[in-house]
Amino acid sequence: QELPETVLLKFIRPENTPVPARPTPEQLSNLIKTSLHYPESYNHSFHQKSLCLVPVTLLLSNCSQAVVDVMIDLRHKPTSSEALEIHGSFTWLGQTQYKLQLKGQEVYSLQLKACFVHTGVYNLGTPRVFAKLVDQVTLFETSQQNSMPALIIINNI
Repeated sequence: QELPETVLLKFIRPENTPVPARPTPEQLSNLIKTSLHYPESYNHSFHQKSLCLVPVTLLLSNCSQAVVDVMIDLRHKPTSSEALEIHGSFTWLGQTQYKLQLKGQEVYSLQLKACFVHTGVYNLGTPRVFAKLVDQVTLFETSQQNSMPALIIINNI
Protein backbone atom coordinates (compact mmCIF):
# COMPACT_ATOMS: atom_id res chain seq x y z
CA GLN A 1 0.00 0.00 0.00
CA GLU A 2 1.39 3.39 -1.02
CA LEU A 3 1.65 6.24 1.53
CA PRO A 4 0.03 9.53 0.50
CA GLU A 5 2.51 12.17 -0.52
CA THR A 6 3.09 14.79 2.18
CA VAL A 7 3.23 18.42 1.18
CA LEU A 8 4.97 21.04 3.28
CA LEU A 9 3.05 24.25 3.83
CA LYS A 10 4.96 27.50 3.89
CA PHE A 11 3.40 30.51 5.60
CA ILE A 12 4.45 33.88 4.26
CA ARG A 13 3.93 37.08 6.20
CA PRO A 14 4.03 40.25 4.15
CA GLU A 15 6.60 42.69 5.53
CA ASN A 16 4.21 45.63 5.56
CA THR A 17 1.74 44.11 8.04
CA PRO A 18 0.40 47.05 10.05
CA VAL A 19 1.17 46.88 13.76
CA PRO A 20 -1.93 47.66 15.79
CA ALA A 21 -1.58 51.21 17.04
CA ARG A 22 -1.76 51.91 20.75
CA PRO A 23 -5.13 53.44 21.60
CA THR A 24 -4.98 57.16 22.36
CA PRO A 25 -5.90 58.39 25.87
CA GLU A 26 -9.12 59.77 24.37
CA GLN A 27 -10.03 56.35 22.95
CA LEU A 28 -9.20 54.71 26.29
CA SER A 29 -11.48 57.13 28.13
CA ASN A 30 -14.37 56.15 25.85
CA LEU A 31 -14.16 52.35 26.18
CA ILE A 32 -17.16 52.14 28.50
CA LYS A 33 -20.38 54.11 28.15
CA THR A 34 -22.40 54.38 31.34
CA SER A 35 -26.01 55.31 31.96
CA LEU A 36 -28.08 55.39 35.13
CA HIS A 37 -31.71 54.29 35.16
CA TYR A 38 -33.88 55.44 38.06
CA PRO A 39 -37.21 57.19 38.68
CA GLU A 40 -37.20 60.96 38.02
CA SER A 41 -38.89 61.52 41.34
CA TYR A 42 -39.57 59.21 44.26
CA ASN A 43 -42.24 59.56 46.95
CA HIS A 44 -41.42 58.33 50.45
CA SER A 45 -42.97 58.71 53.89
CA PHE A 46 -40.08 59.78 56.11
CA HIS A 47 -42.48 59.79 59.12
CA GLN A 48 -43.04 56.02 58.79
CA LYS A 49 -39.50 55.08 57.78
CA SER A 50 -36.50 57.38 58.20
CA LEU A 51 -34.44 55.83 55.37
CA CYS A 52 -35.59 56.08 51.77
CA LEU A 53 -34.09 53.37 49.52
CA VAL A 54 -34.31 53.83 45.76
CA PRO A 55 -33.29 51.12 43.27
CA VAL A 56 -30.88 52.40 40.61
CA THR A 57 -29.54 50.49 37.61
CA LEU A 58 -26.06 51.32 36.30
CA LEU A 59 -25.80 50.19 32.68
CA LEU A 60 -22.26 49.65 31.35
CA SER A 61 -21.71 49.28 27.60
CA ASN A 62 -18.38 48.18 26.16
CA CYS A 63 -18.00 50.38 23.06
CA SER A 64 -15.00 48.45 21.76
CA GLN A 65 -14.51 45.03 20.18
CA ALA A 66 -11.87 44.17 22.81
CA VAL A 67 -12.27 42.57 26.22
CA VAL A 68 -12.14 45.30 28.88
CA ASP A 69 -11.45 45.20 32.64
CA VAL A 70 -13.82 47.56 34.44
CA MET A 71 -13.67 48.95 37.96
CA ILE A 72 -16.62 50.84 39.48
CA ASP A 73 -16.09 52.98 42.59
CA LEU A 74 -19.16 54.25 44.43
CA ARG A 75 -17.22 55.95 47.24
CA HIS A 76 -16.63 59.17 45.27
CA LYS A 77 -18.32 62.22 46.78
CA PRO A 78 -18.57 65.66 45.17
CA THR A 79 -16.04 67.86 46.95
CA SER A 80 -17.37 71.31 46.18
CA SER A 81 -19.67 72.74 48.84
CA GLU A 82 -21.78 74.18 46.01
CA ALA A 83 -22.66 70.68 44.78
CA LEU A 84 -23.73 69.70 48.30
CA GLU A 85 -25.88 72.81 48.70
CA ILE A 86 -27.72 72.17 45.44
CA HIS A 87 -28.10 68.41 45.59
CA GLY A 88 -27.52 67.29 49.17
CA SER A 89 -25.73 64.13 50.17
CA PHE A 90 -26.83 60.51 49.90
CA THR A 91 -25.22 57.10 50.34
CA TRP A 92 -24.90 54.04 48.12
CA LEU A 93 -25.90 50.95 50.12
CA GLY A 94 -24.00 47.66 49.96
CA GLN A 95 -20.83 46.98 48.04
CA THR A 96 -18.87 50.14 47.16
CA GLN A 97 -16.42 48.72 44.58
CA TYR A 98 -16.97 46.33 41.69
CA LYS A 99 -14.47 44.71 39.34
CA LEU A 100 -15.74 43.00 36.22
CA GLN A 101 -14.76 42.08 32.71
CA LEU A 102 -16.84 42.96 29.66
CA LYS A 103 -16.47 41.20 26.32
CA GLY A 104 -16.47 43.26 23.13
CA GLN A 105 -19.78 45.14 22.69
CA GLU A 106 -21.16 43.56 25.90
CA VAL A 107 -23.74 45.43 27.98
CA TYR A 108 -23.82 44.78 31.73
CA SER A 109 -26.50 45.85 34.18
CA LEU A 110 -25.52 46.53 37.81
CA GLN A 111 -28.28 46.87 40.42
CA LEU A 112 -27.56 49.53 43.06
CA LYS A 113 -29.47 51.08 45.97
CA ALA A 114 -29.32 54.76 46.86
CA CYS A 115 -30.20 55.75 50.44
CA PHE A 116 -31.65 59.18 51.32
CA VAL A 117 -32.45 60.62 54.78
CA HIS A 118 -34.52 63.64 53.72
CA THR A 119 -36.29 65.26 50.79
CA GLY A 120 -34.42 67.17 48.12
CA VAL A 121 -32.82 67.07 44.70
CA TYR A 122 -29.83 64.74 44.44
CA ASN A 123 -27.25 63.96 41.77
CA LEU A 124 -26.90 60.18 41.35
CA GLY A 125 -24.09 60.65 38.82
CA THR A 126 -21.33 59.99 41.38
CA PRO A 127 -20.10 56.47 40.40
CA ARG A 128 -16.60 56.63 38.94
CA VAL A 129 -15.87 54.07 36.24
CA PHE A 130 -12.35 53.04 35.22
CA ALA A 131 -11.44 50.71 32.37
CA LYS A 132 -8.47 49.18 30.62
CA LEU A 133 -8.00 46.73 27.78
CA VAL A 134 -7.37 43.25 29.19
CA ASP A 135 -4.18 42.73 27.19
CA GLN A 136 -2.87 46.18 28.10
CA VAL A 137 -0.03 46.18 30.60
CA THR A 138 -0.78 49.24 32.70
CA LEU A 139 -0.81 49.76 36.42
CA PHE A 140 -4.01 51.75 36.41
CA GLU A 141 -7.22 51.96 34.47
CA THR A 142 -8.29 55.03 32.50
CA SER A 143 -11.11 57.05 34.01
CA GLN A 144 -14.17 56.87 31.76
CA GLN A 145 -15.89 60.07 30.72
CA ASN A 146 -18.79 60.80 33.01
CA SER A 147 -22.20 61.56 31.62
CA MET A 148 -24.40 64.48 32.55
CA PRO A 149 -25.69 64.90 36.12
CA ALA A 150 -28.36 62.36 36.99
CA LEU A 151 -30.85 64.27 39.12
CA ILE A 152 -33.56 62.65 41.24
CA ILE A 153 -36.21 64.40 43.36
CA ILE A 154 -37.08 62.80 46.70
CA ASN A 155 -40.52 63.85 48.01
CA ASN A 156 -42.09 63.30 51.41
CA ILE A 157 -45.67 61.97 51.41
